[in-house]
Amino acid sequence: MSDMSLDDVVRSAGEHQRRRTNRAVERRKKRRKRRTGVTMVILLLVVGGSVAGAWFGLKPMIAAITAPKDWEGEGTGSVIIEVKPGSSGVLIGQELQAAGVVKTARAFVDAADKDTRAASIQPGTYALRQHMSAASALGLLLDPESRQVHRVTIAEGKRASQVFDLLAKSLDLPRADFDAALKNPEGIGLPTSAKNKPEGYLFPATYDFQPKITAVEALRMMVERTAAVLEAEGLSAEEGHKTLTYASLVQAEGGKVEDFAKISRVLRNRLDKGMKLELDTTVHYATGNFKIKTTYAETRTKSPYNTYQVGGLPTGPICNPGQEAIHAALHPVAGPWVYFTTVNPDTGLTKYATTAAEKATMDQELRAWQSAHPNS
Repeated sequence: MSDMSLDDVVRSAGEHQRRRTNRAVERRKKRRKRRTGVTMVILLLVVGGSVAGAWFGLKPMIAAITAPKDWEGEGTGSVIIEVKPGSSGVLIGQELQAAGVVKTARAFVDAADKDTRAASIQPGTYALRQHMSAASALGLLLDPESRQVHRVTIAEGKRASQVFDLLAKSLDLPRADFDAALKNPEGIGLPTSAKNKPEGYLFPATYDFQPKITAVEALRMMVERTAAVLEAEGLSAEEGHKTLTYASLVQAEGGKVEDFAKISRVLRNRLDKGMKLELDTTVHYATGNFKIKTTYAETRTKSPYNTYQVGGLPTGPICNPGQEAIHAALHPVAGPWVYFTTVNPDTGLTKYATTAAEKATMDQELRAWQSAHPNS
């Protein structure tokens, strides 16, 4: 039997229990430290990830804020831009940005706001470049040389068929497109007084046609120009048709612009006296033979355009008269003449007479010229 007393046993048991308790406490502390360390690592990872994610998310925004809003220089390459009628500076800027011409629409608007000429930008198609400064892009839009147009000059006195041929060639359109356009007279703006014929209504001038223009659009531009001229003179549709017919005779017969008002007077005097106009140019139009010399047989041609056969004016214009001929038709000079003859078609020399005998002398001069120019 052991010599330990009961008190010793109790103390020994208590000491053992304390050691066990202390060891348990130490194990719990170690576990807490490990958990705390792991938690800190996790927190650091989470916080670090959030900051990194925020940075990468904000980076494009920061770059956009701090990056220049405009490119520098004149740009490179070529870009075709269309400025539509009524486009504001903002709309133009957006179009330029979408095409890669300017970096931002805002840059273009700012440049336009600083230049009073920006208000004069014309609708049309322009050749610009990529990555241009907004100021450079604005400069090209203000430069007429940048506009992409087909510039076509229609001379006074051309017949409709000649105008169609010229337009087809200049605009690279099928000639048949112009004939097809005439099947819808209203589509090209012809008034009912024109009787579905474009002759006389294709105003002679220099036109800037946009790329990809159609035959209908081109003809409508010309007809609208004629309508504007007649409206400026205060003429109704019927009056306008009569004036264009009269002016086409002046245009076709006149060798020089300075003769127009005198020729107009001769025609007016003949009409007032009930005389037939007897103009070779109307015979040429009726027969399709546009040589200077007119035969007796041709003057007998039955046609509402042949003024040797019909009284008064022909049924419609025989060519497309210009502004000077229209003015002369409306404002003939005073004079007694009832005859005129262009005695030298090379120089346009025209003489005037009041008697048949004087007319015969002038006709003899013309025949002499014709004999010297048999192929005319």
